[in-house]
Amino acid sequence: MEAEKKHSSAVSNVGAWAMNVISSVGLIMANKQLMSPTGHAFAFATTLTGFHFCTTALIGLVSNATGYTTKKNVPLWELLWFSVVANTSITAMNLSLMLNSVGFYQISKLSMIPVVCFLEWLLNGKHYSSKVKMAVVVVVIGVGVCTVTDVKINAHGFLCAGVAVLSTSLQQISIGSLQKKYSIGSFELLSQTAPIQALSLLLLGPFVDYFLTGKLLASYKISSAAFFFIVLSCSLAVFCNISQYLCIGRFSAVSFQVLGHMKTVCVLTLGWMLFDSELTLKNILGMSIAVNGMIIYSWAVEGDKPMQYRKDATSDVKVLIKQVDGSSLLKDVELGKSQG
Repeated sequence: MEAEKKHSSAVSNVGAWAMNVISSVGLIMANKQLMSPTGHAFAFATTLTGFHFCTTALIGLVSNATGYTTKKNVPLWELLWFSVVANTSITAMNLSLMLNSVGFYQISKLSMIPVVCFLEWLLNGKHYSSKVKMAVVVVVIGVGVCTVTDVKINAHGFLCAGVAVLSTSLQQISIGSLQKKYSIGSFELLSQTAPIQALSLLLLGPFVDYFLTGKLLASYKISSAAFFFIVLSCSLAVFCNISQYLCIGRFSAVSFQVLGHMKTVCVLTLGWMLFDSELTLKNILGMSIAVNGMIIYSWAVEGDKPMQYRKDATSDVKVLIKQVDGSSLLKDVELGKSQG
């Protein structure tokens, strides 16, 4: 029975991760066709993200109405705080991409892994073994080799990149924290945060996009092909959002960041196959290093699990011995009082 549960859990983990990779890569490809000047030139990234969350919120509403999911109580101030952090992440990422070179933008994204590690240690007291740290370094080097080109830094771009990295890291840590704190499923949490994000992004998005591009949303002449790609983008975004919450709930924010670079490798490969992007020896070398780093990371995390289990078990035995020989008072966990 225990083996069946472990097998089922492993299959679920692989399924959640596969959904995230496939939907994320598909979303990038659809958005590339929709937003590129050679495609449909829909340059309104923040508003498009508002459409994504609007679609997600609608599906969550239908799911709650049909009884497929149940709404659990999460304090409104926590939902609002999370939505502010998440929307700040989206806006700052767009600003960072606009103000910085592609090389510095990629470096800022790579810096999220150590930032998430630091915040996990600072906020949750989480520690990482030397093997995990080594694997993270290998992944960062590999992705850096295959993605970072020219690096130009300016004050405004640096500030936006810093805000983007910090807010994105906080958002991803918060997803896991809220799920554990309120014993709420990934889709249930998403269905409560999506309406707030959708409303705020749809209200502010056109103004942010005008600042970024100098173009008005009302002036865009939509074609049937562009409408198709908007619908496709929204559909893929729903799966991407759901799978992100699933993955962070099942793994951790650090694992999500590390394994997320598999999407970078997939995007580079598909860009070469579908869009005639150049794939150099440097790209191939970097992707090879990154994939090896991900394999090392998976091995290191799995290797740490039995060690952590042994530590927890030893601690439990010590507490039990103390309680049995009467050297310490039994504590009522529910009431927080000693029984003596």
